[in-house]
Amino acid sequence: MSRKKSTTDKNTNGGALGFEAKLWAAADALRNNMDAAEYKHVVLGLIFLKYISDAFEAKHAELEADRKSGADPEDPDEYRAVSIFWVPPEARWQYLKSMAPQPTIGQLVDDAMTAIERDNVSLKGVLPKEYARPGLDKQRLGQIINLISDVALGDSASRSKDTLGRVYEYFLSQFASAEGKKGGQFYTPPHVVRVLVEMLAPYKGRVYDPCCGSGGMFVQSEKFIEAHAGRLGDISIYGQESNYTTWRLAKMNLAIRGIDAQIGHGDTFHTDKHPDLKADYVLANPPFNDSDWRGELLKDDKRWVYGVPPAGNANFAWVQHFIHHLAPAGTAGFVLANGSMSSNHSGEGEIRKAIIESDLVDCMVALPGQLFYSTQIPVCLWFLTRDKSGKAANARVKTGTDLSEAGSVPHFRDRRGQTLFIDARKLGHLATRVHRELSDEDIARIADTYHLWRSDKAANISEAGSVPAYEDIPGFCKSATLEDIRKHGHVLTPGRYVGAEAQEDDGEPFEGKMKRLVATLREQQTEAERLHAVIAANLKELGYGG
Repeated sequence: MSRKKSTTDKNTNGGALGFEAKLWAAADALRNNMDAAEYKHVVLGLIFLKYISDAFEAKHAELEADRKSGADPEDPDEYRAVSIFWVPPEARWQYLKSMAPQPTIGQLVDDAMTAIERDNVSLKGVLPKEYARPGLDKQRLGQIINLISDVALGDSASRSKDTLGRVYEYFLSQFASAEGKKGGQFYTPPHVVRVLVEMLAPYKGRVYDPCCGSGGMFVQSEKFIEAHAGRLGDISIYGQESNYTTWRLAKMNLAIRGIDAQIGHGDTFHTDKHPDLKADYVLANPPFNDSDWRGELLKDDKRWVYGVPPAGNANFAWVQHFIHHLAPAGTAGFVLANGSMSSNHSGEGEIRKAIIESDLVDCMVALPGQLFYSTQIPVCLWFLTRDKSGKAANARVKTGTDLSEAGSVPHFRDRRGQTLFIDARKLGHLATRVHRELSDEDIARIADTYHLWRSDKAANISEAGSVPAYEDIPGFCKSATLEDIRKHGHVLTPGRYVGAEAQEDDGEPFEGKMKRLVATLREQQTEAERLHAVIAANLKELGYGG
């Protein structure tokens, strides 16, 4: 299926707001000596509170204007009917702002959070209530409230631009950066998430992330739907997160966007909150090489169809958990450490071999390093599917489950016995000295290559009237057979398959190239000797040397 470009890019929501960085800088200046992991909940909780209060006040004004028609601005059901949280008087932002200079402001914010949870069942146990603790400077808390007061977040104009969502996402990324490795436990960079989402293309169906962090996979999936003229709610969302504070972040992150999701709290391996779920799409970024997953307690688990994963590394426990939850036409896309593609340690190679021989591996993508705040090592993307024949997926399409942006339906070819390898290690650009990002063009190139490879060219017609055919590109992508993979010892590293990048022939004879190279080396050697002599002379003048 041909696609013009990555459609969940920054422009989807109108570009950058322009004030996120200034707001972050001001808020971060108030952090003082507070740890970023702790301060995160202080600021994000207030931003959330400001948002729901803004949305409430906008609806409150409408109802006030319609009093003569029988509207009651103090009736909670008037708000719930249009999916707006009811905010009791003691939790409304204007009240809290008026009390910001008071030494009791911390307790007042805690009381506001408690009142909101009391009157909105879906938020029960989600909001932070630690503002009254002695370690939080109440003067600084009041300053943060005044700072956030200047930003409109929940009125109709701001909601249409997803102002809150974008401020929240920006702050999440900044906190992840500030926390370093710890930040990666709850946050996957949006450009990495977008690669997964664009490749899986979750138009409709059940989306599952059993280690959902702050919920970024779900947010990007909803953005994908909207960008393709779909509707919120076309996908149903299921997730789980073991870290309680991160689970709260996910609940708030989804609530501010009006995304209805079933997010369970608990250990996915030992207390699966969705044991009977068969998902159409699995999207995940599990903890890399987790050695503390208590695997020794699960040696006889029914999920280990392809082999018992080692107790010292959860990578292939996650892979098999994903497979276990896939529907007959389901596809999984997830991030793993590069070692998963080649490791033979503690039986991992045999598990990988069994998964490959079952013809579940659809695509492998090698990504560049420095994409994550939590690690500088390069990672890879796995894409698994239960249905390489395309029959089940195409049957689902015929029932209207999936629609493309062109108005036609995607049609998948039979690709049994084949796997696509994409080596994207050379893509991306350094956004900072230590952090790399993928551009919209990079994401589109990766995703479109996958879509072209798995599509039936004859059955897919683009707006231009035809679909370009997939072609292997030396150094970037290769469609390999199962026999090819066997020859490589069931190692899935894309670099082994895509070969070297093609070099343009400039027509210069080999002898000429060698003479030019030798001459260049001699020039460089002469220049080095000259510099050495200059340095030696300068040192001698300063009294160093003989």
